[in-house]
Amino acid sequence: MLFARYHRERVSTQFQDVLVQQQRTPQDVNKVKEELAEKALTRETLQRELDGRLKFAQALKSENFYLSVDTQAKVLRFYYGDTVLREAPLTIGESKTIKAQDGRSWTFLPLKGAFHVESKLVDHDWRVAEWVYAMNGQPVPAERPVIEGGLGRYVLLLPNNYVIHSPPVEGSPLKGAKPGSFMVPEADLRAIWPRVSVNKMQVYVF
Repeated sequence: MLFARYHRERVSTQFQDVLVQQQRTPQDVNKVKEELAEKALTRETLQRELDGRLKFAQALKSENFYLSVDTQAKVLRFYYGDTVLREAPLTIGESKTIKAQDGRSWTFLPLKGAFHVESKLVDHDWRVAEWVYAMNGQPVPAERPVIEGGLGRYVLLLPNNYVIHSPPVEGSPLKGAKPGSFMVPEADLRAIWPRVSVNKMQVYVF
């Protein structure tokens, strides 16, 4: 109890300038501070998550379609304003550093914040990434295969190569969610697909 109170006060004081910069209503800020108080966050991580949560609070008052990725509840929600139109179970790709036998490495960090959908792909011809072989402990072939739907039949591209995708097709060397990204059932992505607008639809990850 005392520790929780101490941590809430620490969030308020250590990151007060971050909260002020957002210029949101006291109610929104206080609610977000309470939710973040239980987490051990660096200033940079707090900035991203706070920004995403406050923009999400604004979206609830809008008349727009958007997506929220709730990493605590592991649920993807499709909204119109403050109305949830669809919920889908969410598989979160592990945050990790993958090292290849030749010394190269790929780091996948947790994604938090507010982003636009940069592109949407259906039955994309995916050239299997080198990190997939490294993750599976296999040598990278001289000619990497191209697999239709290898990353998933439906793929929403977010900044910096993060994605929301449906399960990879059978035969893909990627099994499950892409590291650092998010996987949802194919039927759910197919259902919301017509409403996803490239460079317009916001995705809030928190």
